[in-house]
Amino acid sequence: MTAYLVRRLFLMIPTLLGILLVNFIIVQAAPGGPVERVIAQLRGRGMDATSRFSGGSGGESIGNASSSVPTAITGVSKYRGAQGLDPALIKELEHQYGFDRPAHERFLLMLRNYLTFNFGTSFYRDRSVVDLVIDKMPVSISLGLWTTLLTYLISIPLGIAKAVRDGSRFDVWSSAVVIVGYAVPSFLFAVLLVVLFAGGSFWNIFPLRGLLSDNWQTLSWSMRILDYLHHIALPVLALVVGSFAGLTMLTKNSFLEEINKQYVITARAKGLNEKRVLYGHIFRNAMLIVVAGFPSAFISILFTGALLIEVIFSLDGLGLLGFEAAINRDYPVMFGTLYVFTLLGLLLNLVGDMLYTIIDPRIDFEARNS
Repeated sequence: MTAYLVRRLFLMIPTLLGILLVNFIIVQAAPGGPVERVIAQLRGRGMDATSRFSGGSGGESIGNASSSVPTAITGVSKYRGAQGLDPALIKELEHQYGFDRPAHERFLLMLRNYLTFNFGTSFYRDRSVVDLVIDKMPVSISLGLWTTLLTYLISIPLGIAKAVRDGSRFDVWSSAVVIVGYAVPSFLFAVLLVVLFAGGSFWNIFPLRGLLSDNWQTLSWSMRILDYLHHIALPVLALVVGSFAGLTMLTKNSFLEEINKQYVITARAKGLNEKRVLYGHIFRNAMLIVVAGFPSAFISILFTGALLIEVIFSLDGLGLLGFEAAINRDYPVMFGTLYVFTLLGLLLNLVGDMLYTIIDPRIDFEARNS
């Protein structure tokens, strides 16, 4: 197993490199980079020659740009809308954002910095990417962990019960609940929860913004826990409703497939009771495919599925950070979060393989690969 782990860890390097390279090419080819944004701001300000911009938040500034912008200079520029601007100013902007180097040099420099987790500084927030990720990480981890935990705690027992009672009334009415989970996206259910329980039109029971109250620091530890659970209840409920349906049906189908196999019939013929057959024989084999989906389910909930939930409930997490970075062409934040997300996803996939061997010790990846 040690050799297999080492191979998988080394395989992460070209995988991570390939993902970064493909996204780098796509982003570089897409129009509307940071230089174009500044040019558009200059145009929107009427090309005020006396305006100085200093690095700040919200994308309203660009750094140490030139303070004089002659408006009568013409020429051909590779940037849309740059005609009439001083070429020296364009070069200053390119130098500030690192576009005065060829693309391959920028990519290699980025890789070298990422080896030491140096992701640079946000173009528009005037903060390091590491600080931004650390600041937003607790929100996304809270949503991801609670949602994944509750989803598995609900879906696995429900899927097993549906498989054991396949075709019964319980299976029929529980399937109706699963169909609702399939049909209703989590963000629409989140809107319904806001309308019903967060002061939208009916009851004002749960808070609508953030994960903590303003006076959280002054509360006792018990009240802090209750306050945190009070804030996170609706976002997690919305995500669980949007996630449990697929896992429930996966568990049911996996158990149904195992129940009809010969070894189950043999175990029953030996006189083993149904509980021993179900959890001593079927469970170990049926749960393999469920465990295999754990890493992808966690990543989906943590970084993609929670995006709209973060917006609806005003939760400032990684999903919202990455979305705003893509909209604003904040390249350091875009690639920094991409690097973190991809690395975490690869590590979780490796964890999933390790869980295979824990559930079923008969599986030996090292022997299979040899």
